[in-house]
Amino acid sequence: MSSKAATALFDRDKDAWLASLLTFLRFPTISTLSAHADDMQRCAEWIRGRMVEAGLQTEIMATGGHPAVFADTGPVAGAPTFLVYGHYDVQPIGDLGLWQSPPFEPTIRDGAIYARGSADDKGQVMIHLAALRCWKDTGTPWPARVKMLIEGEEEIGSKHLPKLIESNREKLACDYVLISDTSKLNADTPALTCSTRGLVSKQVTVEGPTHDLHSGVYGGAVANPANVLAMIIASLHDAQRRVTIPGFYDDVATLSAEERRILALHGISDADLLAATGSQTPYGEEGYCSAERCGVRPTLDINGMLSGFTGEGSATIIPASAMAKISMRLVAYQKPDKISAAFDEAVRDAAPPAVRVRVTTGSMCEAYLCPPDSPGMQMARQALADGFGREPVLTHEGGTLPILPLFKKLLGADSLLMGFAMPNCNLHSPNEFFHVRDFELGVRSVLKLIEIAGNSVR
Repeated sequence: MSSKAATALFDRDKDAWLASLLTFLRFPTISTLSAHADDMQRCAEWIRGRMVEAGLQTEIMATGGHPAVFADTGPVAGAPTFLVYGHYDVQPIGDLGLWQSPPFEPTIRDGAIYARGSADDKGQVMIHLAALRCWKDTGTPWPARVKMLIEGEEEIGSKHLPKLIESNREKLACDYVLISDTSKLNADTPALTCSTRGLVSKQVTVEGPTHDLHSGVYGGAVANPANVLAMIIASLHDAQRRVTIPGFYDDVATLSAEERRILALHGISDADLLAATGSQTPYGEEGYCSAERCGVRPTLDINGMLSGFTGEGSATIIPASAMAKISMRLVAYQKPDKISAAFDEAVRDAAPPAVRVRVTTGSMCEAYLCPPDSPGMQMARQALADGFGREPVLTHEGGTLPILPLFKKLLGADSLLMGFAMPNCNLHSPNEFFHVRDFELGVRSVLKLIEIAGNSVR
């Protein structure tokens, strides 16, 4: 089976597909705002309509919140099954005054579509809807089974998704989850994300006196919670910027020299890091480049601190308490429960008996790793190479995607992260954009993946 006929149909009708994408983007599907509940429902119905046109068996699935939309080509004997996951909800618009054009009136400027949700994730969802419709219109059988699950709550934490998946394991069963919600390496080079970091978040509260004290009367005679918290925080890293928590690195895999070389070659450079952050110099765990620090090394960061008087002027007090919020990004094979317990013990050990310390746990999520040599990754690499005319680069995402370990746990399926957005596409910011060219390259690549899967033996 060949994707050439389907690609030709897309090329013939790409203006119509672009118009359909613009319609999709006009739905103001801000999931966090209850005022848009009707918009969410209308958009879900619109997606279902596009799935029906592609010849798919479809269903709108109630979740207890915003609906999800499911579709299925039906069984294809001997071929792998893909579950395309995406989302139709979008971030709030932020400061409207910073937008160069209205966020829900998509505008094309210099080959890019400017609209909220254009890159995250409606433009990338539309890639799959277009690819499936074009294949269906060729009149040839499906070469592989493709299912779709498009949810409406990703931007608010996918809070109903775990139960939805667990209750529909058979319906959602697949060999691979296919996700287009990430980015390319650059304008011309596709990327496959093979790992994401996990997360453990904490709040540490240090309590001393029962109320704020006069620092002249009591200073030097009682423990200052702000001083103690600063001391505890300082103890969590050594002079080489390594985390000092016992056992923190025990389960961290060592990269080969070749893996480190590829990361240094294709990952974020020091110059790009400084340009993106405005920092004065790279800074982090000694012995590792910026690309390693940003993607494949575990970290511990202070997210915020609160204590005492911070208003105008001065108030010479010893504060009654001090609080810090802390996050740890984990890498493959580190266990959140183990790291969480080790953190709690290290903090309590560092605190003097003159204060009370409370440690509470927030979010926890495992890191995710898809073996680069898995059959699914090999198919995705070939599809991107054919679609773009250039070999994709394997990348490591420093952020956390809780859905990936969830799919692995509940469906036993690895996730293939084939993203088509630009790295600088203003995700979650004003003037979000998605290039028309990337929409077209995405459709070509997905059609090629369907073809390759159909020619494979599971």
